[in-house]
Amino acid sequence: MSRKQKTMLVRIIISAAALIALIFVPAEGYLRFALYMAVYLLIGYDILIKAVRGIISRQVFDECFLMAVASIGAIAIALINGNGDYVEAVAVMLFYQIGEWFQSYAVGRSRRNIGALMDIRPDWANVRVDGRLEKVDPDEVAVGSEIVVQPGEKVPIDGVIVDGRSVLNMAALTGESIPKDVAEGDSVISGSINMTGVLTVRTEKEFGESTASKILELVENAGSRKSRTENFISKFARIYTPAVCGAALALALLPPLAGMLFGSDPAWSQWIYRALTFLVISCPCALVISIPLSFFGGIGGASREGILVKGSNYLEALSHVGIVVFDKTGTLTKGVFEVNEIHHSSMDRSELLYYAAHAESASSHPIAKSIINAYGGEIDRSAVTGITEHSGRGITAKVSGHDVAVGNLHLMEDAGLTPQECHGTGTVIHTAVDGAYTGHLLITDSPKEHSAAAVRALRESGVERIVMLTGDADAIARSVADDLGIDEVHSRLLPADKVAEVERLLAEKPEKATLAFVGDGINDAPVLSRADLGIAMGAMGSDAAIEAADVVLMDDDPLKISKAVRIAKKCLRIVYENIWFAIGIKFLCLALGALGIANMWLAIFADVGVMVIAVLNAIRAMLVRKV
Repeated sequence: MSRKQKTMLVRIIISAAALIALIFVPAEGYLRFALYMAVYLLIGYDILIKAVRGIISRQVFDECFLMAVASIGAIAIALINGNGDYVEAVAVMLFYQIGEWFQSYAVGRSRRNIGALMDIRPDWANVRVDGRLEKVDPDEVAVGSEIVVQPGEKVPIDGVIVDGRSVLNMAALTGESIPKDVAEGDSVISGSINMTGVLTVRTEKEFGESTASKILELVENAGSRKSRTENFISKFARIYTPAVCGAALALALLPPLAGMLFGSDPAWSQWIYRALTFLVISCPCALVISIPLSFFGGIGGASREGILVKGSNYLEALSHVGIVVFDKTGTLTKGVFEVNEIHHSSMDRSELLYYAAHAESASSHPIAKSIINAYGGEIDRSAVTGITEHSGRGITAKVSGHDVAVGNLHLMEDAGLTPQECHGTGTVIHTAVDGAYTGHLLITDSPKEHSAAAVRALRESGVERIVMLTGDADAIARSVADDLGIDEVHSRLLPADKVAEVERLLAEKPEKATLAFVGDGINDAPVLSRADLGIAMGAMGSDAAIEAADVVLMDDDPLKISKAVRIAKKCLRIVYENIWFAIGIKFLCLALGALGIANMWLAIFADVGVMVIAVLNAIRAMLVRKV
């Protein structure tokens, strides 16, 4: 509990105790007025100050203004009637502050829960200086530096292990409780907790670009992207509050004036009391507070499961997903390729792999890495010049003075060559040296462990259409799709073709349905941006894909997509429950207040009681483990 919340709680307790005591104190006249006003100012001085500031800044119509007018009006009526009944005026302010404290505590606790779960930003990095370890600010560590991570410490910056073996706890990043064994050559991401051995890590990114920093940036900025429902509530409150203030003024003036016109008792105090009751009932704080809190809880709960949603607008879009379009490699498959066979080669295996590996030496694509791994030798970068990447086709380069082309069928056709057909199932990479075809490599990949379950879970979550797009050959695409239970497949696609397919699917989908594209590679960034909702793989995915995406899966598990959809649907269900409950109770009590059936106590329930119930309901959005 923050210091501010503790102070408010003390004010509430003292004011409530004083109000109860005053009921039994036989004070009359000015003394009674002074005692009640002391309690009133103790509990409500900050509301009165905010109301005055709102009037000065011409932002009049907010809940502070409504509370100030209603409570001061109740005091004025008590003075006019001379009955000394100031209890309602103080009670209005007291219960309003109780509701505000409750809401502040709920938001603060949810923020602390997220903060504890996302407490992954390391405070230092151990750099070896003159044979000893020195703690330095992670921002000061340059790319390529070697840092030491000791047991119990967080990995401060993304990098590769150059020495040591250990077990990493990655629960705060991925939501998975099972530790990960790592050794020399393995990549590690910042925010992971080193549990056993000492690791020496060569950094690959600056601290600000590391995983921990990116995650915190995404979570911190999520609140700035509001959903359509939140924007509607904001617009609704801007119109609703002035409207009810006008209605309350009309209720206070028109019936008494009509009574005077027709010669009957105007009953000013009665109608003013009704108007003040009407004002207290009308306060829209249940909506204004509970709706953002529901989205905040949903985003926080999702992040606890390793699903980063960049804003409540994307959480709302997730709840309406009707079509999911998957990239294949690295998304549904492991993206860990191996060169299994070499066919129709006109040179030795080692010589062919030498040229292919050196041509691919500047690429970070999994296919390129598999060729380099198959070569197994040390790459001489000085032997490679003129590397040119042909998007969706392959790479050309000059290796040891020879013109080398490594890529797919399209690249060979562009070079005027007729490649040999491959009858195996896998990714076929053709090679050519000095304008002559030199054979092809057969590279295979396998589906991720949970891919088939992810497809089934999406169908169970209400997703009506699941599509796979890939640049691979049709036979490979069909084989993977059959294994996973995907009916609709489009193969041999360039990045521009994937965008065109998504455009076509967007034109075909129902108006209110969301199309989500799931990808991981840099060539997926355009289509991630074009889809209604882009979902990126955060562990293996490229920075460009993560930047373009709206939702990031930190452990690359496609099964998390269905969980994200269910979390979003639960969150939106809670949001709509709060909207209908709050509006329904409000309008019912407004009618009762206008008719004189509802008194100030019912008004307090309609305001504070509804807000407390709505906030309690909103907190359910954080309980995602039951989803």
